[in-house]
Amino acid sequence: MSGLGFEVLARDGAARRGRLVTAHGVINTPAFMPVGTAATVKAMTPEAVVATGAEILLCNTYHLMLRPGAERVGSLGGLHRFMGWPGPILTDSGGFQVMSLASLRTLDESGVVFKSHLDGSRYQLSPERAIEIQDLLDADITMALDECTPFPATEEQTASSMRLSMRWAARCRAAFRERPGYGLFGIVQGGVFPELRAESAAALTAIGFDGYAVGGLAVGEGQELMFGVLDATLPRLPQDRPRYLMGVGRPSDMIGAVLRGIDMFDCVMPTRSGRTGQAFTRRGTLNIRNARHGHDPRPLDQACACPTCQSHSRAYLHHLFRAEEMLGPMLLTRHNLHYFQDLMAGMRDAISERRANAYAAAVAAEEGGGDLAALIDPLVPPLPDPSPEGVGSF
Repeated sequence: MSGLGFEVLARDGAARRGRLVTAHGVINTPAFMPVGTAATVKAMTPEAVVATGAEILLCNTYHLMLRPGAERVGSLGGLHRFMGWPGPILTDSGGFQVMSLASLRTLDESGVVFKSHLDGSRYQLSPERAIEIQDLLDADITMALDECTPFPATEEQTASSMRLSMRWAARCRAAFRERPGYGLFGIVQGGVFPELRAESAAALTAIGFDGYAVGGLAVGEGQELMFGVLDATLPRLPQDRPRYLMGVGRPSDMIGAVLRGIDMFDCVMPTRSGRTGQAFTRRGTLNIRNARHGHDPRPLDQACACPTCQSHSRAYLHHLFRAEEMLGPMLLTRHNLHYFQDLMAGMRDAISERRANAYAAAVAAEEGGGDLAALIDPLVPPLPDPSPEGVGSF
């Protein structure tokens, strides 16, 4: 019996509106998770993040195990108390950061040994240790440790990597401590090869997880290949469990993924863009540093209800960035996170009202006339539904 509760409340084609219940609150899906890498969403207070409409945060196992240390966070009451965030938290396994940031790493069946990018200290991260760290952090949703297959990679390399991740996934499942309101997600790997994705999905389903993530995408393969992987993968996953597309945050990518059955997303895009002067609006993105905004009295987005748009002009924001005042990135980050939450809320309403395709068309137009057909049309024939009961809860 799962410690999480998930119910699909409405469908429009493959798109789902759902409700995920955790120990620290409810998440309405489709949902976007702001990234709080080191137990903080950059340039935001917890109260400001709540005000954007966010219901769950992602925090990073790799960074927190290095600094301040999982045992220290655990002794201080876990991440929720440590960072002052009362809602649900998902922690990634740290595998991606080990592969991309750490130096002198060695990887084998037992796990990965690496040197910290901070001070060169040596660490070992096994599947069991990854689960232990996330338990100490008190994550509502724990992620299984996997190897992040590089892109591009040959089919042989990808298969070997995926199968190692599946063996690690079984060990993570065995190590996970069951309790009410907490759950463990497995991660589907297999690169851009549909047969390997199918094998991975089957292996994870046989092990049994509280939710299923799709990893190894948004790494340079492009939208068409990404959607093709989702088309080949999602019908093979249980219908009564949440599905999470890792590291994807471009609006049209998210909307296209929702139309295929994805429920959860995370990405640093809205916060990183906010710190560098890029704003997301209902008329596309803009660079607030551009000189043309220096005399513009309008808000970033006239349809946006966030405090930045309600109280400040483009001219003021332009001034803050040109003057290198810290308030500029703070205000722009707040707006971007509000935009992403509005995007998900709009998609939830559209699914309930069975107008998801029309909503997708509007989002595609915002991004500069994107092709709606590319968002909607499956690239491979649909596969049989492995859960014929369809809508359900657990």
